[in-house]
Amino acid sequence: MKLKEYFENKKGLGVLATADGEGKVDLAVYSRPHVLDEHTVAFIMPDRLTHHNLQSNPHAAYLFLEDEKEGARFQGLRLFLTKIREEKDSELLQTLRRRRYGDDNTERYLVFFEIDKRLSPIGPAEIQD
Repeated sequence: MKLKEYFENKKGLGVLATADGEGKVDLAVYSRPHVLDEHTVAFIMPDRLTHHNLQSNPHAAYLFLEDEKEGARFQGLRLFLTKIREEKDSELLQTLRRRRYGDDNTERYLVFFEIDKRLSPIGPAEIQD
């Protein structure tokens, strides 16, 4: 299944992991990524710890666990990512937003990542397109 189709059709929980330049790790719950193509995804984020970490260390990992179905535990995927660029409050960011926060004036960044590797949530099995 193509990545864009996968994230359009699956519901679940996503966690984005980053580390700062000294290796101190952070985990944060994030919604499904915006799939730009089979090799590139983007996340919208405020300037908090995750975004701060990406300024000194471009590597991240994203774990997505699908909502459990009867007898199907731990379905989902892991994406190993490298930041390639970001945009602050861009027009593209506004078109991709899934949620609106009313009068929230928080600056947001659209952070683009290259997908280095796709793995299943358990074990070393690499996922192919």
